Amino acid sequence: MIRFILGAVSIFCGNVVASAAHKIEDYRGLVRTDTWVENWPDGDGKARPLEVKGELWNEAIQAALAEQGTVHLPARAEPYYLAAPVILKSGQSLTADPTAEIRLVPGTNTCMVRNERVIGFGDGPVPDGVQPDTDILIEGGIWTTLANGVPGANGNLRGASARQNWVPGSNGVILLHNVRRVIVRNITVRGSKAFGVHLANAREFMVDGVRLDRQERDGVHVNGPASEGVIRHVSGDSHDDTVALNAWEWKNYAPSFGPIHHITIEHIAGAPDGKRSTDAIRLLPGVKRFTNGSTLDCDIHDIVLRDITDIREFKFYDQPNLELGRENDFSIALGRLRRIELQRLAFTRPGSIKIAAEVDGLGVDDVNLHFTPSPSFKLIEIGPMSATFRFGNDPSHWVEIFSPDRNVTVRGFRLGKVNLNGHPLADAESRFLSVKNQQINPDYPVTTPRGGIGKATLLP
Repeated sequence: MIRFILGAVSIFCGNVVASAAHKIEDYRGLVRTDTWVENWPDGDGKARPLEVKGELWNEAIQAALAEQGTVHLPARAEPYYLAAPVILKSGQSLTADPTAEIRLVPGTNTCMVRNERVIGFGDGPVPDGVQPDTDILIEGGIWTTLANGVPGANGNLRGASARQNWVPGSNGVILLHNVRRVIVRNITVRGSKAFGVHLANAREFMVDGVRLDRQERDGVHVNGPASEGVIRHVSGDSHDDTVALNAWEWKNYAPSFGPIHHITIEHIAGAPDGKRSTDAIRLLPGVKRFTNGSTLDCDIHDIVLRDITDIREFKFYDQPNLELGRENDFSIALGRLRRIELQRLAFTRPGSIKIAAEVDGLGVDDVNLHFTPSPSFKLIEIGPMSATFRFGNDPSHWVEIFSPDRNVTVRGFRLGKVNLNGHPLADAESRFLSVKNQQINPDYPVTTPRGGIGKATLLP
């Protein structure tokens, strides 16, 4: 069903792009010219202010969408500047030439394009009967909020839904919340402090082709509830997670909470060696407690990850909110992962699958290690985790990053074929699997981390 529906959206949008390509210039009379200052790094990495006279295209784009239902931005030498989000209604499409650069004006501090009916549900489950936006296509273009390596990120620190009265938790360059049957395809996200593509309360979606270029936050970030989705062909350098499925989430980054299920993540690649990049994929389940005391299970289940290359860390673990204070925002219990499959993983450098969640059904198969691992290398690490975040030199201000006192139980784990430099291994599980309890560190804070009392259990 999902393939048929997404295919229909693609065909619909493809039919209208050609007729729109020559019409955007018909709206040039609505393009405004303004002057502002952009900061760019100099040779020493310091901010160098540059006065810019640019064209603001919001009004022209919105007029074309209102009249035609679609707009195409052809290639040109100068960027298309936006001073507010472009808003897409159901059935509308925005496409751009792959080389067309769309820039956010400094100090705008919003997303760059979003759907119309963005609604937040930060203090309760998403109710039945909410009217979503449907059948939206965003394709092509180089999207940047000008967080180009300078302090302050040109005042674009957040990908909010609007400049005023924005939906709490919204944080994307491309923002799609409360949607069905949407496609994001063949885009580049360059230098952004917001998530590249931020989805939430989404069903029947496809993100196909995202190139990350000096991306400061997650590449593709999905909050619950979400289901029946495909995320594929994501690559480049991200200083956070390349792809994240966060059913439970830090409340300052989540417009809604809920289960995430039936998602395929495929053809994901880490950045080449030499580039600063986190190269991580995160699955974050949990149990959300709202202010009225009610709770919501935010499980993640029926997920397939396949054809993954050079991801350094698969993050299947609990992590309280360090920005707002872990005691102020945490999952009240370990989240649950069910029926998770990892297939066709390739590593040209060390990488690990770290599991500190309640798991029922986890398969890892067809792993290819194209490097010589050290004797201590572990591909799969099961057990509670501990790490210390240091605020200055006073240990009383240091913070535990994870949940080292919680017990971890994994049921139904299976490790299939593992090849080392082209040769199959018969002893991969005994060599590369770690199941480890936490222990209190008696020398803390002289040495870190503090450790804990959580136990690890692996069951058939």
